Amino acid sequence: TNMLDQINFKGHKFPAFQATGNAARFIIPFAVEVCRGFGVDVGCNRAEWALPGAFPIDPALEGVNMEFVDGWTVIHEEWHATQFPNFPRKLDFIFSSHCLEHIENPWSALDYWHSQLTLGGILFLYLPDISQVYWRPWHNRKHIHCLTPEILRAYLVDKGFQKIHISGIDLNNSFAVIAER
Repeated sequence: TNMLDQINFKGHKFPAFQATGNAARFIIPFAVEVCRGFGVDVGCNRAEWALPGAFPIDPALEGVNMEFVDGWTVIHEEWHATQFPNFPRKLDFIFSSHCLEHIENPWSALDYWHSQLTLGGILFLYLPDISQVYWRPWHNRKHIHCLTPEILRAYLVDKGFQKIHISGIDLNNSFAVIAER
C-alpha cells in the first residue's frame, strides 16, 4: 500500500494504511524512550508487531513459542488483557496500542494493569481518536468503545497516576496517553 493511497468510507477519505493494522509502528519510536526495563505489549496481535523488548500479550499468540527473558522459552498460553503470565515481579511498563477499544470492560483491564505495574512504572497507551470515522464503534464493530483523552485523564487521576501526559491527535488519527503509577 502506498502511503498516499486512500479509502473512501461514507464520504470520508482516510489513508489506506489505517485499515491494515499495526498502528503501534507510528508511536513505537517515542514509546521506546519511556518504556524501559521489564514490561509487556498488550494487544500487539503479532509478536513481530510488539514493542521492542516487551513481552507480547495477545490471545492471537496462543500456542506460539516465545523467547522470554535471558533466553528462557515459554509457550504462549491464554494470556490477555486481564490475565498476564505469572511474572517473577511487577512490571516496569505496560504498552498497549489500539487495543483498549476492543476490550469489553476497559476499566477492569486498566485496573488490572495498574495492579501489575511497579510504583513508578509506566502505562503507555496509543488509542484511536473519534476523528477517524471508520474507527467509530457503530461503523467498525471490532471497536466497542470510543475512549477520549478527557475520560482517560479522569480515570488516571482517580487511580492516583502521576506525570500524566496526553498527546494531541496525530496524523494517524490517534493519541498517546502516558502516565506513571
